[in-house]
Amino acid sequence: MTEEKNMATKYDPKQTESKWYPYWINNGFFEATREGERKGEPHSIVIPPPNVTGRLHLGHAWDVTLQDIIARQKRMEGKDMLWLPGMDHAGIATQSKVEQKLKEEGRSRREMGREKFLDVSWQWKEEYADFIREQWSTLGLSLDYTRERFTLDEGLSDAVKEVFVRLYEKGLIYRGKYIINWDPSAQTALSDIEVEYKEVEGAFYHMRYPLKDEEGHIEVATTRPETMLGDTAVAVHPRDERYKHLIGKTVILPIVQREIPIVADEYVDREFGSGAVKITPAHDPNDFEIGNRHELPRVLVMDEAGQMNENAGKYQGLDRFECRKQIVKDLQADGILFDIEQHLHSVGHSERSGAVVEPYLSTQWFVDMKPLAEAAIKLQTDADNKVTFVPERFERTYMQWLENIRDWCISRQLWWGHQIPAWYHNETGELYVGKEAPADLENWTQDEDVLDTWFSSALWPFSTMGWPNEEAEDLKRFYPTNVLVTGYDIIFFWVSRMIFQGLEFTGERPFKDVLIHGLVRDAEGRKMSKSLGNGVDPMDVVEQYGADALRFTLATGTSPGNDLKFQWDKVTANWNFGNKIWNASRFALMNMEALRMRTLTSRTSTPPTTVGSCEVTKDDR
Repeated sequence: MTEEKNMATKYDPKQTESKWYPYWINNGFFEATREGERKGEPHSIVIPPPNVTGRLHLGHAWDVTLQDIIARQKRMEGKDMLWLPGMDHAGIATQSKVEQKLKEEGRSRREMGREKFLDVSWQWKEEYADFIREQWSTLGLSLDYTRERFTLDEGLSDAVKEVFVRLYEKGLIYRGKYIINWDPSAQTALSDIEVEYKEVEGAFYHMRYPLKDEEGHIEVATTRPETMLGDTAVAVHPRDERYKHLIGKTVILPIVQREIPIVADEYVDREFGSGAVKITPAHDPNDFEIGNRHELPRVLVMDEAGQMNENAGKYQGLDRFECRKQIVKDLQADGILFDIEQHLHSVGHSERSGAVVEPYLSTQWFVDMKPLAEAAIKLQTDADNKVTFVPERFERTYMQWLENIRDWCISRQLWWGHQIPAWYHNETGELYVGKEAPADLENWTQDEDVLDTWFSSALWPFSTMGWPNEEAEDLKRFYPTNVLVTGYDIIFFWVSRMIFQGLEFTGERPFKDVLIHGLVRDAEGRKMSKSLGNGVDPMDVVEQYGADALRFTLATGTSPGNDLKFQWDKVTANWNFGNKIWNASRFALMNMEALRMRTLTSRTSTPPTTVGSCEVTKDDR
């Protein structure tokens, strides 16, 4: 019996996959060539680096499956294919996980100190990086592991410092005190796109602020009565006839009994509510701008943990939401709060911690986005050099964000990440920004904040290739990359940032094409989540049906750019399809011996072969 005749009647993916993947890796079949052995036209893809916060999910599996299809096709076309793997340190997400683990062990990062906490974080990274590599291999990905990168490794850290210093010297990075999105749980700033808005039941609280030195009052309303303790004005529209006689006068802020002015500002919508609005410059971005125009003081009434501070008077120490309940009772008792109007409204939540985001006055580092966005917008007008989105409709999504860009808050109050390369002189307060620390380091203190995770991942296509060393072999050969494959949910977070940083620092688009896919949902079309209990581990699918059945399901489950509903019966059907191919191959191989014998026999005799109605002799064949 030949080995082929002993093939099992059913395909066993475990046996096949465990045999071939190590063989492929050990023989370097997925490695792009190095200098001195150049073969074929270069073609490159960088993997969207998964976060080292846990194991890969089905969305990752879908993403890498599409990339692997492209990579394998290009190798078969004779291209020198580089598919570069790597992982992201994922600042807030990873630090939250590590802090949760420490909490369970009865420890905290504050007690440990920065250095020991970072040691624990690196241990976490190594553990989960191993999990991710194991999953990559289980999925059969044709990655060039010899070029694997991590956003906190030495080379990428050098690139981050280079970019920060260059942007600072160009005047595109600045430090200032502004209203930012604040996560009271993680106690860090967030960028606008790290805030998820959810519809929640809330209320409008209608109040009467009494006028000073005369009878009467002015009506205002708020959804956050706890912030009224930080009010520094009431604003009305300058052409609102109801309030013209009050402009320049003052009201008495209830509870704290502080005198605050009535100011006129074009921002006020006189058709909305009473036409008068309370102004809290330290707790609202629009109020902050009004406060600047009228030189109003900024009174913070909360601390970084979302608790009321010393400016909150008798409410000091209360959680912001507990304060809300108490202040509503007190205002009602004083006759100030006269109506509570229930309504559904959109409230920002931290993407990572889930906490309700607080608009908060804070000193942070920002990137001036307008010049960078303008360059990216201009690129899209150049038909020969633009970034091509597939499907095309996602280019509109990308452009709309660029055209309505706001400055990017890049500092985070974390320890896990790229520490900002800025130092303050211990005596003079002088600021120094540079790639290297000041020579007399003992006289300086480095800024404790780290950079937003997306600041480093925005450099991924070129920092992984060796930039800022412009003579790096891989940078010269494989950059710009050819295609990026990613989900539509990170067009703002990542795709846009890679494009404008690529243009700024290399003068080229970082990739030619962007293939956009959707999200993986459950069979009912719901988002997969722990709370719903509907998540599916891709490794469970592979364990039961093999990598090919999973990959084929993901690759054929939907049209480009749309979400995919994961259904187990489709995986089963695709395993059956694979089994049909297996049995067709088994049938062919089992009959190869007879075919070989007939071929040998035909060589010893020359019977005529009939083709149609004609006879073909050996010489004709």
